[in-house]
Amino acid sequence: MHLLCIPLAIMYSHILEWVLHKYILHGLGKNKKSKWASHWHTHHRSSRQNDNYDGDYNKGLFDYAIRGEILGLVALGILHIPTILISPLFYYTLIICAIRYFKIHKKSHLDVKWCKEYLPWHYDHHMGKNQDANWGVTNEWVDCLLNTRIKYFN
Repeated sequence: MHLLCIPLAIMYSHILEWVLHKYILHGLGKNKKSKWASHWHTHHRSSRQNDNYDGDYNKGLFDYAIRGEILGLVALGILHIPTILISPLFYYTLIICAIRYFKIHKKSHLDVKWCKEYLPWHYDHHMGKNQDANWGVTNEWVDCLLNTRIKYFN
């Protein structure tokens, strides 16, 4: 029963990634006055202009452009602390998923060839006609399930 917490946490993290990307980072982030605005107005602009490459990931973990992403992941980790009472394994799996998310997202914007091969849905998200689709970063299954996956280049 306890081992079931691992796949449940992974599935939950993918769904949360999709929801937060769509409704917070894009939904609220398109408003220049929003604290989430750097995602759309900095990260997307830089990626779009540079064939998905975003050099801000080379500036260090505490650079303005990256700091918001890291602080958001830390906040999510803190927000989910109460799940330890139900299942420490679920919580620790979420933390591993958050670290994995950041590493994969960073790599996808520093190594465009790798992104095109292993995360084509994320490349499509940034470089396709409609940047309001393909919300999954580390996976595409939620997009496929919810019919928000649009293939452009593969």
